[in-house]
Amino acid sequence: MKRVVFNQKGGVGKTSITCNLAAIGAAMGYRTLVVDLDVQGNTTHYLVGEIDAESFPAEAQGVAGLFKQTVGPRKMRKNPDSFVWDTPYENLFLLPSSHALSDMEKELESKYKIYKLRDALDKLNDEYDRIYIDTPPNFNFYSKAALIAADAVLIPFDCDSFARQSLYSLLDNIAELQEDHNPDLEVEGIVINQFNSQANLPSELVGELEEEGLPVFASYLSSSVKMRESHRDHRPLIDLAPSHKLTGQFLDLHAELERTLAAAAA
Repeated sequence: MKRVVFNQKGGVGKTSITCNLAAIGAAMGYRTLVVDLDVQGNTTHYLVGEIDAESFPAEAQGVAGLFKQTVGPRKMRKNPDSFVWDTPYENLFLLPSSHALSDMEKELESKYKIYKLRDALDKLNDEYDRIYIDTPPNFNFYSKAALIAADAVLIPFDCDSFARQSLYSLLDNIAELQEDHNPDLEVEGIVINQFNSQANLPSELVGELEEEGLPVFASYLSSSVKMRESHRDHRPLIDLAPSHKLTGQFLDLHAELERTLAAAAA
């Protein structure tokens, strides 16, 4: 199963959702790969901490290396698993991001390499039980490549009126991409993030989404300073605070995803 976590709006929790769901799956024994397509590299930083630039030739490792070789000589190309990193967590692996992705984007787009991520992940699919893809907060080459490569998309929603307006544009873009490039892509659901049960607006917004028939997951994620501590310490919540309320919410969301997957396979 290849899931992409995507929203064109920034600050909705894509990285937190990607890394914590992946870490829970890994802790449960699923061999899990995380792909960081955001040039900011927040997912990479979250899972492995600071990277020594001298020991990380940006165009030779990680996602940048994977894409870079697609415009080079065929005989020099490596298997996709050559670009995968270990993380400190058992069963959890990473295709890290780098700033080189920004410089490469125009060349990759002009040479129509939009399907190369799909080809690479198809080769890795038998090696991993779950693949999670984090994306940049815009509808660019890398997010399109991720949506083309994925089986399903999770949409974080941060209970803001602006987020609701951008959601419709996002769903239109996904529908167009499904029609043109990936008809098998499923909108698996909307993940309610930073939910405040004490305020009226979040509940009203979620209720309106549900009334419109949009696929909203039953498990909501609340705001917590523990998440910021998790980022700072480069430790997903299942490792940092396994008994915390927010960790429990992520566990509930992960269980909901697994039930959905099992039902689809039945």
